Amino acid sequence: MRPLALALILALLAGCAAGPRIDTRYSSRSQDSRVQYIILHYTSEDLPGSLRQLIQGEVSSHYLIDAKPATIYRLVEEDRRAWHAGDSQWRGRTWLNASSIGIELVNPGYLDTPNGRLWYPYPPEQIDALIVLLKDIVKRHGLGPEAIIGHSDIAPLRKVDPGPLFPWRRLAEAGLLIWPDARRVAELQKRYAARLPDVAWFQDQLIRHGYALERHGVLDVETQRVIAAFQMKYRPARFDGEPDAETAALLAALNETG
Repeated sequence: MRPLALALILALLAGCAAGPRIDTRYSSRSQDSRVQYIILHYTSEDLPGSLRQLIQGEVSSHYLIDAKPATIYRLVEEDRRAWHAGDSQWRGRTWLNASSIGIELVNPGYLDTPNGRLWYPYPPEQIDALIVLLKDIVKRHGLGPEAIIGHSDIAPLRKVDPGPLFPWRRLAEAGLLIWPDARRVAELQKRYAARLPDVAWFQDQLIRHGYALERHGVLDVETQRVIAAFQMKYRPARFDGEPDAETAALLAALNETG
């Protein structure tokens, strides 16, 4: 084969291997980040078990944060989908793996004992590391304070993580989360203590907040579990799933600001 012909063939092959030439001078104004939510989990394992589960198993997350020392591991690039949310729904979006970043915290979760369920706390340094990471993610993706949610928010019928000892209020104090105003909650609680709204009202408010729930006016198991998920986040001292005046006040106060 002549040298010139060989050179032309090699040049064509190199062009094919490099992919098409794309002009990037123009950019649409109608776009935003693929990432709409950041979903927080606990692993129910120690670090070695968490790594095995998230690296070699069928589930994955973008980040894993160890407890002591507080170390942030990136397991999946943010522009790729991780398998952490499963069957999930929030504010009308479903199957949230495609539109979220998953963060797993090394934490045993809970232990069932004869005296009840024992939940494990989160070390302050682990939450400090989480807050630094969250601030970085929300800034880069242009996310608001409504974007950070728990696994129990998006799948309340099957998940309870990150659990009642996760310090959501610390995230609010760091400017990462909307928190109900205490004075407004006290004012509303007096009103609802005098006349508690019916179940349909609770269902409406929970749906407005973001939960996937049917509005049928019956206090069924599904409604109780969604109420419990909400209480676990905003009133972790008691998350029995019962619609009461304080829960109504918290819901109403949040929906006023959200």
